[in-house]
Order: sequence, then structure tokens, then C-alpha cells
Amino acid sequence: MPGSRAQAFVRFALEQGVLNFGDFTMKSGRRSPYFFNAGLFNDGASVGRLGQFYAQALADSGLDFDMLFGPAYKGIPLATTAAIALSNHPARADRPVPFAFNRKEAKDHGEGGTLVGAPLQGRVVIIDDVITAGTSVRESVALIRAAGARPAAVLIALDRMERAGADDALSEGSAVQEVERAYGIPVVSIASLADIMALLEDDATLARHRDAVSAYRARYGVQ
Repeated sequence: MPGSRAQAFVRFALEQGVLNFGDFTMKSGRRSPYFFNAGLFNDGASVGRLGQFYAQALADSGLDFDMLFGPAYKGIPLATTAAIALSNHPARADRPVPFAFNRKEAKDHGEGGTLVGAPLQGRVVIIDDVITAGTSVRESVALIRAAGARPAAVLIALDRMERAGADDALSEGSAVQEVERAYGIPVVSIASLADIMALLEDDATLARHRDAVSAYRARYGVQ
């Protein structure tokens, strides 16, 4: 079930050191009591398992799609491992799962350009780790549409369920909700802050972090 899958993913991220609790200064300058760094899925076994979680989340969503797209740079291995996992998933095992990604710098030799992999066509799922400012999604949507394809969804590992902006000018919705509103496409996540909170409620060894995360959610979060 999706709920148990989300809880399993949160525990997996914790075991791999991808999810940590403490006092972290984010890129935005905001201080957070937890930090999720998908770059620490950095060996074959963990990346392979991550791909299975992505594949299952996409299968559970029921969305129709034709291919995957990974925005440079973190999205590149994420789209790759998700495509491999989907090729072995019962929901897609009878169909190939093409994928593509972009590079930041255009090449003027070889295949040239900024796009690598399968041609962008049909319904494209963008794969990333989290959505913070939505920059990579905006760039990906532009690339996909410019190629004549259609962005169908965004698939992320963790929905922080968090509003963006300065403390005195917070966005109305979360970063995920703003992306859904701006582009008219769904955002699917493997897990969310609500699942992290559930873990803190159920695991006595992590209970000391509960109040800090709860206060952070009350200040910046959405339901």
C-alpha cells in the first residue's frame, strides 16, 4: 500500500544517512530540524533500491506516461535508476521505458545540443529529489515543450510540504502546490513530511526530534 511504501522509504533514507535530524541551514538560509540529501544514495545497492521506490510510486499513481526525464544534475541518476526499475516492474515490463536528460553546457560536437538520451516525445515524467524553488521543473518543462512533447507529471522522492519565501512573505501554497498550479501537472512523491512525522511518533529512539520538526511544520508547512 502507498502508506506502508512511504514509511518504508523514510526508514530506508534514515538508514542510508540520507535523512538526518539536527540543526541545518538550508540553501535559502532557513534553518531546518531535518535534512534530506538524495546525493547520499551513492552506491549501487542503495541507488537500485531507490529506483524501485520511484517505480512503485509512479505505478501506484496510475498515471499514463511514455518516458522519463532527469534534469541535470541530480535528476540524471534518478531517471536512470527509475527507468531500470520500471523495466522490471509488472506495470511496465511489457513496454520499454525510454529516458533522457539534459546537460548544463551545450556541446557543439558529437550529437550536439543539451539533450542526451531518447528523443523527448509523448507524455514525459520529470524525476527529481525534492522541489524547493521549482527552478529545475521550470527549465525541464520548457525543454520538454520545446521538443514538442508534453510534461505529464513530476515525480520526487520527498515532498517537504513547505512554503517558500521569506518569513514575512511566505508563498500561499507549498513548493509542490505552486508547481502543480503553475504547470497544470500532478506532483507525485514517494514520501512526505507527514510520513516523517509519523515515524517520529512511532519510533521512541527518534522522539527527541518530534517537537522541533512539529514546530517547523507549524511555521512553514501546509496540510
